[in-house]
Amino acid sequence: MNVKEAIYEWYIKNGRHDLPWRQTDDAYKIYLSEIMLQQTQVKTVLERFYFPFLERFPTLKNVAVAPLDDVLKMWEGLGYYTRAKNLHHTAITCNGILPKRPEELGGLKGIGKSTAHAICAFAYHQPLPILDANVKRILCRYYALQTKDEKILWEKAWKLLNTQHPYEHNQAMMDIGSLICTPKNPHCLECPLHISCKGKEEPERYPLKVKKASIPTKQRFALVIMQEGKLGLIQRKEKLLHGLWGFVQVDVCPSNANYLGRVSHTYSHFKLELDVLILNESTEKVDGYFTNEEITQLALSTVDKKILALCSMMGNIPPTS
Repeated sequence: MNVKEAIYEWYIKNGRHDLPWRQTDDAYKIYLSEIMLQQTQVKTVLERFYFPFLERFPTLKNVAVAPLDDVLKMWEGLGYYTRAKNLHHTAITCNGILPKRPEELGGLKGIGKSTAHAICAFAYHQPLPILDANVKRILCRYYALQTKDEKILWEKAWKLLNTQHPYEHNQAMMDIGSLICTPKNPHCLECPLHISCKGKEEPERYPLKVKKASIPTKQRFALVIMQEGKLGLIQRKEKLLHGLWGFVQVDVCPSNANYLGRVSHTYSHFKLELDVLILNESTEKVDGYFTNEEITQLALSTVDKKILALCSMMGNIPPTS
């Protein structure tokens, strides 16, 4: 049995066939899973986000006609909100109908080459390889590649692809990377690629680990601005949390503020520490004042939810539902 057949047989016996996006050929549902699973664990997506999102937006057309605020609200807590904005933009661009060609899919916002291939391979069984983080690690080990050169990895992915069974092959590669060919302590003897793997003697050498630089810490002030029992919020326009609602943040502490506490949140490239201040009057502009009940209907970032929780704990506003 050659390695392509071994990968196929392994998937038939051991693959995670019960995952809901593997029990459909609906391109939208597969696309949604691919986007949600970027930067997020399968367990988290399954338990908290995939089904509620589909219940609210059963088709991509439903996403296209919905306000961005509604999409962001359903994405709340999943993080990396650019994914939700790109999903909404793509839904509008293609009028709720995904194209079937990888070149056309790859031209849509937020859909890279690997995601485009995944949609086509899983929804339409087109003979295309994928190249997510798990697959890259397998290829580096199998071919003993110490650096993750995209051009070379795509060449290797095409070479290893089982064109007769592209669906099973790609699903298997993701499962093997997740369950067997793990970053640390891989289970090589259980791997269907083991017999011909060039890196099996020292798998953790491939690829070479790149030392991550320490992320910087930003220290700012979050302003809880109150007016007649309502909280003043802004709708963010900066790239990181664009479209989400939250509290005003400033770099200089206002003189008329009372200290409430501190919250922090770690993003992918920096850590944010906020001293939370409460003000009854402020010259800072807000986009609206909201009751606690109204706030629960808005899409807020995790750090702003932490501020709300701090306010509730300190008795400044009623606890959120």
